Amino acid sequence: MARKPDRRSFGGGSRDIQGGNRVRLVAFRALRRVSAEAGYANLVVADVLRETGLTGKDAAAVTDMVSAACRWQGTLDRIIAAAAGRELSTLQPAVVDVLRLGAVLWAESTPAHAVVSEMVTLARNAIGERVSGLVNAVMRRVVGKPIPEWLAELSAGMDMLDALSVRHAHPRWIVAVFAELLPANELEAALNADNIPPVPTLVARPGLIARDALLAAGGGAPTAYSPYGVTRPGNPAELSPVRIGWAGVQDEGSQLVTLAAVRAATAYPVSGPWLDMCAGPGGKAALLSGLAAEQGRTLLANELQPHRARLVAQALRGYPGGTHLVVTADARTAPWRESSFALTVADAPCSGLGALRRRPDSRWRREPKSISELSELQRDLMESAVRATAPGGVVAWITCSPHPDETAAIVNHAAAIHGLTLLDAPSFLPEVPDAAAASDSRFVQLWPHRHGTDAMFLALAVKPH
Repeated sequence: MARKPDRRSFGGGSRDIQGGNRVRLVAFRALRRVSAEAGYANLVVADVLRETGLTGKDAAAVTDMVSAACRWQGTLDRIIAAAAGRELSTLQPAVVDVLRLGAVLWAESTPAHAVVSEMVTLARNAIGERVSGLVNAVMRRVVGKPIPEWLAELSAGMDMLDALSVRHAHPRWIVAVFAELLPANELEAALNADNIPPVPTLVARPGLIARDALLAAGGGAPTAYSPYGVTRPGNPAELSPVRIGWAGVQDEGSQLVTLAAVRAATAYPVSGPWLDMCAGPGGKAALLSGLAAEQGRTLLANELQPHRARLVAQALRGYPGGTHLVVTADARTAPWRESSFALTVADAPCSGLGALRRRPDSRWRREPKSISELSELQRDLMESAVRATAPGGVVAWITCSPHPDETAAIVNHAAAIHGLTLLDAPSFLPEVPDAAAASDSRFVQLWPHRHGTDAMFLALAVKPH
């Protein structure tokens, strides 16, 4: 049966992932580390590429293959199990990873005979001759149907949430969360947006470089809403402004919620420095530092983990001494005087459900219980943020998650206890359309399919006098 390419269904992007056997072998080694050691795909791939010396198109091919295999793992595993006629737990884990890579190649329009041949060769070289027959048999069944046919067959008879889970490679519980927060006609678009790897976004740090100068240095395009952002394919480290700390990598959504927090603090001015309570790895702290300096204020950037605190210091290296201070402490113990900050930004540790498009492996590692496990920490951090803020000052609660238990529930609980005045956060981003959260129009909720950003949440509150 003739097969039409369907690149969009697997969100593979436009890069050519064809390549020699070495590329396949390097991709397999990286995927094995991710699977066996629970490593983060982006970090593992970077390490493996550095070890093997692959660069250019070959490195891009490895990155794309591993990212797609991680992103689509749940759906790929259903296809492989159906083709094998057995549970994946009965297969050698290394064999499963070979089959995942083969399914990715098939999804990316590699000819059927090439998929089978290359995966048999990979299995023979990387695992051993004994598994080549099994890989040959399973891959022949996988390539016997186009991917859209597999998706239709596997989702037949399922309810809506399970069917969407299969077709868009999200665990059912995440699909259910999104379904509660979005209009029905946006749900599939949101899930599909998570499967499209984003173009790297840079930020021109205020007081160090203007956005026009950053564009002149490396090309790219201005972001849609942030006055500091630039989207640019390729390696950001190629650019001199990034290497010296005048610019950095930062999603536009992170830039926007930081900008809104600063605008709110400007509208409700009280004396005192600004605080970034959970500053690692430093993107928001660098933007805050530049904006604070414009107003004659200083920034205290706090981070719990020493290695992440070093990243914060590295992000702030372009700014002169005296404009900021980096400390390493547990924000819950408040290692600063209470009621001393005009603006407190709490970008809290969260599930990361808003950044699934850039973290391909994370969706399969998170479980509903991970939300509840974080809730106590988040409530404690919000309490500390309120205590740190001066009367009349602004508290900004930020998460890279749209989940109600990490967003509205935390903010509303603190507001009820402390008498906080919740501000109309979307009004501080008038240039961004449809930014109001469905749970409460006073909150900002960005979405990849609407805004081209991570799904960042922002609530703004004023502490009573």
